[in-house]
Amino acid sequence: MAKRVLFAASEVYPFAKTGGLADVAHSLPKALCSRYDVHVILPLYRSIDRDKYDITLLHEPFNIEMGGEEYTIEIYGCLFEGVECRFVYAPLLCERDYLYGPPECGYEDNALRFGLFSHVIAALLRSEHYDILHLNDWQCALAALLIREDPMIPTKTLYTIHNLAYQGVFDADVLEQIGVDSRYFTLDAVEFYGKVNFMKAGIAYADFVTTVSPTYAKEIMTHEFGCGLEGFLSFHSRKLQGILNGIDPEHFSPMSDTALVSTYKNVKGKKSSKSDILKQFGLKGATKPLFVFIGRFTGQKGVDLLIETLPKMAALECNIAILGDGEEEYSTALNAIAQSYKNVSLHVGYDEALSHRMYAASDFLLMPSLFEPCGLNQMIAFAYGSLPVVHRVGGLADTVKKFENYKEGSSVGYGIVFNTPASRALLSAVQKACELYTDKKRFEEIANHNMECDFSWSESAKVYSRLYESISK
Repeated sequence: MAKRVLFAASEVYPFAKTGGLADVAHSLPKALCSRYDVHVILPLYRSIDRDKYDITLLHEPFNIEMGGEEYTIEIYGCLFEGVECRFVYAPLLCERDYLYGPPECGYEDNALRFGLFSHVIAALLRSEHYDILHLNDWQCALAALLIREDPMIPTKTLYTIHNLAYQGVFDADVLEQIGVDSRYFTLDAVEFYGKVNFMKAGIAYADFVTTVSPTYAKEIMTHEFGCGLEGFLSFHSRKLQGILNGIDPEHFSPMSDTALVSTYKNVKGKKSSKSDILKQFGLKGATKPLFVFIGRFTGQKGVDLLIETLPKMAALECNIAILGDGEEEYSTALNAIAQSYKNVSLHVGYDEALSHRMYAASDFLLMPSLFEPCGLNQMIAFAYGSLPVVHRVGGLADTVKKFENYKEGSSVGYGIVFNTPASRALLSAVQKACELYTDKKRFEEIANHNMECDFSWSESAKVYSRLYESISK
């Protein structure tokens, strides 16, 4: 009989998404389904369309006690792409305009919201048997502590860090409100410079900890990338491993993608997609290389670097299309540049279908991230025949090799790589990309090679399977 896995995340595509976590929480459980009985659990946010996904109430509501308060909980469910999905509904957790808060800040009561989510996960494990609980990021990390302190729950726990920059740090007075005993307010547990750190609970109390690329696993134990947890992670390094994320090859396939104006199987087939995006973004010159940026407007994604460099990039013979949403100051600065240069265009907002069409249209994808735990965009770009232009960091270092070292028949993807997060280095990388584009034969050879590379979950899912077996013995 297959072991049962409860996969917990605060966002899962297509129900709720702000970033790459949602894509992973959709595609990894799907990849594991052939080996395990996997159930995914997430909050039933107000924005989720219950009718569209046939989400129905599974059983009678029940009450959860947390910090002396009682909360009524409803559990809903649906089957999506062969995976059983569970949804937690409580007004405190779900009745919001945003998942975590406006782009500029999180909701002040996020500790209570996601503390409640963790308590519900623990309650479900008391009533239903699961061999493994797979927790993701700070929003459900507290569940590792709750399960460890309850001897009635035999479930083993694996905790994955998707982005160490977001740790769930709150004032110390929330400890009582989230129902956690003060004995856990120590350096070895959840205390962090006088505050409560949810992510520390996951690291300290999970049976094993993973992060989303081998290079990032090493980086987070250094001062430069450790975000204050480098010592704590080093202490727990024996149970830490970096496993590269993957993408869903069914969802990201130019040969079957219904979002595209025209599907294709090699780089020559991108022509109609490029014409479509140039028209939508008001750009001219189909023979010029098209660079795209798709992502959140945050410091992590190198948006400061992009803003500084864009005017110099615009002086080159190229077009630049930008899609994303995030901090208002970045949106304002990018809009000012787009208004000043005819070959730079901006679309503010999250649009999944448009992002697919942009991958299909583009010749190059810009990823000047200051740090990048794994990154999925570069893998998607490979699949669609677009060469990534990346800062050599984290998962980008693991997945994108220099195009100068291209070898026919290799199993890795190639792009343009720069080593220093500086405007001069980014501009030099873009100039290299433009030069490569003039050598049509070589450009197409590399792009076609990248389209054949396997960035699915097939290998990484095997690694997770071995971990599941190891911790559940």
